[in-house]
Amino acid sequence: MGLQRQVLLNTVNIGAITFRHLGAVMALWLISPTVQVFLLWQVIGCALNTCCLAQFFWRRLPSAPARAGFRVAVLRGIWRFAAGMTGITILSTILTQLDKIMLSRMLSLEAFGYYTLAGVAAMSLYRVIAPVLTAVYPRMTQLASLGDLEKLKKLYHESCQFMSVLIFPPAVVAATFSYEIMCIWTQNPVTAENSSQLLSVIVCGTALNGLLNIPYGLQLAYGWTLFSIVSNCVAIAFLVPSIAFLTTKFGAMGGASAWVILNGCYLLIGIPLMHRRLLPTEKWRWYFQDVGLPLAASLFIPFMGRLVTYRVESQWVMFLVLFIVFVLTLTSAAITTRTTRSWIFNRIAAIRISYANVYR
Repeated sequence: MGLQRQVLLNTVNIGAITFRHLGAVMALWLISPTVQVFLLWQVIGCALNTCCLAQFFWRRLPSAPARAGFRVAVLRGIWRFAAGMTGITILSTILTQLDKIMLSRMLSLEAFGYYTLAGVAAMSLYRVIAPVLTAVYPRMTQLASLGDLEKLKKLYHESCQFMSVLIFPPAVVAATFSYEIMCIWTQNPVTAENSSQLLSVIVCGTALNGLLNIPYGLQLAYGWTLFSIVSNCVAIAFLVPSIAFLTTKFGAMGGASAWVILNGCYLLIGIPLMHRRLLPTEKWRWYFQDVGLPLAASLFIPFMGRLVTYRVESQWVMFLVLFIVFVLTLTSAAITTRTTRSWIFNRIAAIRISYANVYR
């Protein structure tokens, strides 16, 4: 990641994941269909993945004038940042698991099962969130260390716009068509009925949380870990009584609502506080251009689709409807931001030039 060799990293990881999953199927079939065999194969797959990454990484490091060796002095220079990252990791783990720990004791097993199922579906949004931060963060760190503020501003806004375009269309479609999505996924109308509203709420909170990832990367690019540590401590202090109160009053929906409220507070309070110190002139541009425009563009088509296709009986027809609505919503959001709009137009122009050269 630090070398910005994202394609190579993903290639190795894709190969390793394929090896782990397909190999697990073969191991269960040919050796023994037990949990122990499955987990042992996962250990073997992860070990091979680590070895491959280490080998590729070592070969692509720039040549050094001296022999490689362990140097304590290097750790002395980064221990504060490392300690801050450790604190953030611990607090983030507590924060993301706190609702499940509390609700497992406050809800019935059935209600908690529906909540967990909706949470798994909503958290799938991180599969498009995490790769963007992974790709952008090393470059942000490089620009911050060089002091190239103009390029950093440009990268920051482009990344935030790209993140919004990736987050809002699937999140809004999932929130609007939650019953249909859960029904297609679980093939169980009863399960879909009981988990769909929870999905609508949790996915909204997850989308808001996803918007915070690029600003979080900006903080880390400047080595500013204290802000995230304090924010997470305040969030934990807020979340515990909020979940307890809302769950007591409204059940599982109350617990899910606490996640939305928390991330809404992050957006309304955390972002302005961060921009007081980092890129102080870019706050309103973030709210309006990077977030507001793609959000507004993502609302209309799913809402109209919901009115036109209310509870379609055929799942195949509903799947097709969802696909069309998603593509139209994604297109609508993409053309509202300068970053994605320019990319689309440039791709179209490149395709036209290619066809023109072919048929000339």
